[in-house]
Amino acid sequence: MAYRALNHDTVVDYLRGVPALAEVIDLGAPLHAREVGDGNLNLVFIVENGNAAQSVVLKQALPYLRVAGESWPLTRERMRFETQALLKHNELAPGLAPQVYHFDDEMSLVVMENLSGLEVMRKPLVGRQRFPNFADHISTFLARSLFFTSDFYLTGLEKKELQAKFINPHLNKIQEDFVFTNPFMTSPENNWNPLLDAEVQAVRRNSELKLALAEMKASYMTHAEALIHSDLHTGSIMANATETKVIDPEFAFCGPMGFDVGAVLENLVLNCLSHFAHTPDDEERRAYQNYLLDLVRAIWEQFAAKFDALWVENNRGELMPAAYWDYPGGDAAFAEFRRRTLARILHDTAGHGGAKMLRRMMGIVSVWDITSIADPAQRAVAERLAIRIGSRWVLERNGIERVDDLIAIVREEAGITP
Repeated sequence: MAYRALNHDTVVDYLRGVPALAEVIDLGAPLHAREVGDGNLNLVFIVENGNAAQSVVLKQALPYLRVAGESWPLTRERMRFETQALLKHNELAPGLAPQVYHFDDEMSLVVMENLSGLEVMRKPLVGRQRFPNFADHISTFLARSLFFTSDFYLTGLEKKELQAKFINPHLNKIQEDFVFTNPFMTSPENNWNPLLDAEVQAVRRNSELKLALAEMKASYMTHAEALIHSDLHTGSIMANATETKVIDPEFAFCGPMGFDVGAVLENLVLNCLSHFAHTPDDEERRAYQNYLLDLVRAIWEQFAAKFDALWVENNRGELMPAAYWDYPGGDAAFAEFRRRTLARILHDTAGHGGAKMLRRMMGIVSVWDITSIADPAQRAVAERLAIRIGSRWVLERNGIERVDDLIAIVREEAGITP
């Protein structure tokens, strides 16, 4: 079947032509489709039968970057990367990613589980909703997806074969340009609150900061530590009080572990800052901001503990195999190697998280948590804080010894008391 972009009518016809999907949805029943994509990259449809008792999601790649238009061509191969990553995530962290039902490479689409009982996290976080299982779930996803695709677990051959499956240069370039480069120089797609002109220009002239950002870009481009989601923000996570699912891994490739961890933490911080406008009551705001900062701490601490435990229990990789530590004093040396590795991942978490926080304030795509603040002056309060915090996370990253050091920067800059 030759590639064609689907719409809410033709998507139903397409599904009826895939007999294997009859195990998931009654293809003979009346089907209704609606598009629910966020408009950045792809077409996303929910297709339901007449009474919504059965449903699937169909996601299709367009041959261009949707947020920029047809003048910005983009390979449709990203849907293959997304499907591969979803299958790997289901293997390594079962229950924490949607199930895949069908993949069509020629049509650049995947049909998957409809997560209708969950919400994309951004809006409920703005609504001050609490997610009691989120820290446990996302730290498990991070620990398992990163450890089991790293050299600490895989043999050299296994790791190289994994890397070969996820050579993703076109979407890598989007992140390289839009996260680490273009926001910090003149580039036509950049967008920011005009009230931030002085702050944006100050960032662009700050040589120390730009050197540090260049180092983080080099890390992103050259440190193939593990299979990373590479776009793991609160718009790529769906949750409710009991479940968490990670979605949209089309940017997946082998990169630095701290990029994924930093993305989760910095998005919680950006939501925390948004409440200076979204939550006018001082006590209510302080309580929820502290909840979010407690989440930051819990996610890192649980991730580090789970990653370390997985490593102790599964030290089969060829980087430094178990036999390497088999000598008097070897157990202590292995423990120190693990401690140093997690300390470095925390430094990278700070650096990559800070870079992403900055780019959201002055690049092509911000975050709804903050853009939903209608008053530009109120919005600028959160944005200025994000620029100060993001800058400090990047510049001070190598001095960060524990996650509370990152949280302390947020508290100092934003004046959030415990």
